[in-house]
Amino acid sequence: MKKLFLCCALCTLTATTALASLPVVPDIGIKGSLGTKESYIEGKVLPKTYIGYKKVDRDEYNHQNDLYAKYNILGSKLQLLGGWRNHMAGQGDSFYGGIGVATPHLLGWQPYASYVKGSHFGETNVGLNYTLALGLGFNVNYHNYMPDNGSNEHGVGAGVTFQF
Repeated sequence: MKKLFLCCALCTLTATTALASLPVVPDIGIKGSLGTKESYIEGKVLPKTYIGYKKVDRDEYNHQNDLYAKYNILGSKLQLLGGWRNHMAGQGDSFYGGIGVATPHLLGWQPYASYVKGSHFGETNVGLNYTLALGLGFNVNYHNYMPDNGSNEHGVGAGVTFQF
């Protein structure tokens, strides 16, 4: 009887482990976030390339619009960033480029940082993503926006993230 019970337990454990390793939500390459300071949506257009739109809400500088592209150099852990930002109060529109880095996920947590520099501004973002389940998660971040004309702005934001 013990052998039968152990055999059933082993088979159940093996089947459960195999099912748990299957992706629950297929990755079709659409990501997004709704946040207190930034909201974005992006889609995969090539195996290593995403394009997207981001609305950035700055206290002193109103909202700004980003049209951007990201190219994955080392998976999604190292990325080249480039884009165009408009609607920048007191400044001209600006093309920009930069880099983004992220660590591998550890127990659902993933720290990241990015820096971009445009012709009229520089910006640093540091944050922490947490994946809950089924492509849903949350994010806490700190930004430091440094315009060429005007005062620097920095602050903390939070948001809900999703991935399809």
